[in-house]
Amino acid sequence: MTTEPSRQAQFKQRFISVVADLRQDGINDPEAMALVGGLAADLADALKRPSWMALKQGLTPAIYDELLQSFQKRGNEYHKDGRTKLAYAIQLLSVSLVAFTQRNDADIAAGEELLDQLIDRAATIYRQNRPRH
Repeated sequence: MTTEPSRQAQFKQRFISVVADLRQDGINDPEAMALVGGLAADLADALKRPSWMALKQGLTPAIYDELLQSFQKRGNEYHKDGRTKLAYAIQLLSVSLVAFTQRNDADIAAGEELLDQLIDRAATIYRQNRPRH
């Protein structure tokens, strides 16, 4: 008899896979990184936070749930529509968001720090290069 891995174990496997993919391919894709930076910067700006990391730290449980549901819905729509780079950007933000609740695991905590630094760096570059109105 086999047992299903726990949700936390399933997330950890997915998180490790996403971070490995990011390190191998994602950081070398300027379009994907621009999308990650744009989404993170726009969300942080909308919630009046200076960075993605600050946004995560200031989330209420209700906003966390709403954001995660929105990511899931939009990510699935983008994937279905063939907008894979936008779906990828949403996936990065999603796993970063969930990792925030799984910091008691040392591997996730270390990966979250790396991921968040990359997201905030992409957001900074996006802010520096976005058109001024």
